[in-house]
Amino acid sequence: MVQTSVKLTHYPMVIGTELVTTGSQEIIDPSNGEAFATVAVGTAADVAQAVKVAQAAQREWAMLSVGERGAILLKLADALAEQSDRFAQLESQNTGKPIKLSLGGDLPVAVDTFRYFASVVRRQEGAAGGEYLSGYTSFLRREPVGVVGAIAPWNYPIMMAAWKIAPAIAAGNAVIIKPAPNTPLTTIELAKLAIEAGIPAGLINVVTGDVEVGEAICTHKDIGMVSFTGSTRTGQRVAALAAPLVKRVTLELGGKAPLVVFADADIEAAARGALTGAFINTGQDCTAVTRIYVQADAYEPFLERFTALVNKIHVGTPFEKGTDIGPLISVEQRQRVDSYVQAAKQAGIKVITGGEIPDGPGAFYPPTIIVDAPQSSSCMQEEIFGPVVCVNSFDDEAEAIHLANDTPYGLSGSVWTSNVQRAMRFSAAMECGTVWVNEHIPLVSEMPHGGFKQSGVGKDCSHYALEEYTIVKHVMIDLSGEAKKDWYAVVLDEEDTPE
Repeated sequence: MVQTSVKLTHYPMVIGTELVTTGSQEIIDPSNGEAFATVAVGTAADVAQAVKVAQAAQREWAMLSVGERGAILLKLADALAEQSDRFAQLESQNTGKPIKLSLGGDLPVAVDTFRYFASVVRRQEGAAGGEYLSGYTSFLRREPVGVVGAIAPWNYPIMMAAWKIAPAIAAGNAVIIKPAPNTPLTTIELAKLAIEAGIPAGLINVVTGDVEVGEAICTHKDIGMVSFTGSTRTGQRVAALAAPLVKRVTLELGGKAPLVVFADADIEAAARGALTGAFINTGQDCTAVTRIYVQADAYEPFLERFTALVNKIHVGTPFEKGTDIGPLISVEQRQRVDSYVQAAKQAGIKVITGGEIPDGPGAFYPPTIIVDAPQSSSCMQEEIFGPVVCVNSFDDEAEAIHLANDTPYGLSGSVWTSNVQRAMRFSAAMECGTVWVNEHIPLVSEMPHGGFKQSGVGKDCSHYALEEYTIVKHVMIDLSGEAKKDWYAVVLDEEDTPE
């Protein structure tokens, strides 16, 4: 790391009305390896204090009507939209992603997430009220969980913060969010902006830190739910810590998304779709294309065109004009990504482009294509989380389905074909939470996002996410207004039965 004598901006935790500045951890710009800010470091005691203020804020917030809560959420959305340039600049410096991605993708999604949940909370779904037992009316209520703990990843900090905060507070909860230790800045600024926009202080609390803070969130008895996004391994730890308290948990975990190209597909469209799907955000995306399977007759034409497109990708700094992908989040992550590529080379697997750590500062890594890797190899089975994609061939539909499903993960995947019947069959057969047809990567607020198998449980986005942050209550009302004498007889002697 390059040392600097420039005084760095210090970012505090946000706990109720307090901006807590205790502790200090450097925040590194991954494009040059230099510290550009510091952030407070929280403890279990900070989590406990956040719970106290969150409980107080949540009780009053839950008493507001859904319309009142929605109106305040819309004010936050508008405020975030107005300050998108500032947030995008900070996001790109903190993560290394191109400014065009932060400004054109992540910030608009975050704004839309708040707007969506401000509206959908006003039309919650459930069984119609009615007489399901003669003489009684039943109806459902959706009650807030109370205090929600959120643990967010480093690849999409502002977007993931919105995905967790918006449905939780729309449903009447308060939130204690722990951003990733190396990308906390836009989450802190969002919490400060929320108070300015009219969200009551204490409703959104940001406690920064590492393992101690995360485990305190998972084990605190007054945090009723934990929403986690990150690796499968860490998700398993979150679930294990929450289990003794029978705490509600949602987990959006790893992925190993396949992109399947049939010979009747538009090969140019498939190659361009694979390019975006594999390398957006430098491949640091749980839905990113990581395995490409191409039907044998189309394999060579696809690989030739895809390779040509990949070789045109411009790797650069976030604010450099023309940058398509930036650095990885850290040199440690780059080393992890490169270890998979080197393991493939040592096993005799062919790397046709990329695959070498470049000279110079920053955590840059070139777009890399691996071909004909065995299905059992680590690069085909494990989440690499970088700009590395494997390309293999297949013969028929049955083989393609088998290969697509043959990993422990099941978050997303895509099929490329001009045959609508095949598209329908294949999308039904794929074991994953999102299937694209002749496309790969876009998500929308109105549709759920979540996985099968070791990719997690629960949903982000859509009204299904709103339901994750509520508890269903059945209310049953007697319509007669009379004592049920025949029921009393079951438990009372005749002389004890009320007249």
